[in-house]
Amino acid sequence: VVGSGCWPPCRLSVSKFGVGGFGILIFRVKGSVMVRQNDSRCPCESGLIYQECCGPLLAGTALADSAETLMRSRYTAYVEGDTDYLLRTWHPDHRPDSLSLANNQKWLGLKIKGVEAGQQGAARGVVEFVARFKIGGKGHRLHEVSSFVREAGRWYYTSGELVD
Repeated sequence: VVGSGCWPPCRLSVSKFGVGGFGILIFRVKGSVMVRQNDSRCPCESGLIYQECCGPLLAGTALADSAETLMRSRYTAYVEGDTDYLLRTWHPDHRPDSLSLANNQKWLGLKIKGVEAGQQGAARGVVEFVARFKIGGKGHRLHEVSSFVREAGRWYYTSGELVD
């Protein structure tokens, strides 16, 4: 769906469960529990450790400093099923009332194809990316050009346009 910001299809309801001891994060996903080691690589494929990359953003202890950083953290939120973060980082003028994610969707990778503006101090930014995923064992790719705006020091996703 053009401009939806919801990588197809969106139906899974997920909520953070809490922080476990011994350096792990625990998420409750439809009755099951997903565990992430704090020293594991971030799903956004930045090459950084999760806790040095998207972890603090999704936890609400840090803000994205660029449009690309917000794009990567939103991808990670889709991987983890964190609909609260996705809604929080969606600009209020464009945000849906609610969001649900597909329960049989597995995210496989993110590649940033290009970034236009969107650095620290900029008011707007554009990020082109390709996200790969599987649904029911069948591979798909989402190629989108996403637009972002920075207001009061915070970056927000505003819209996306699918690329054929």
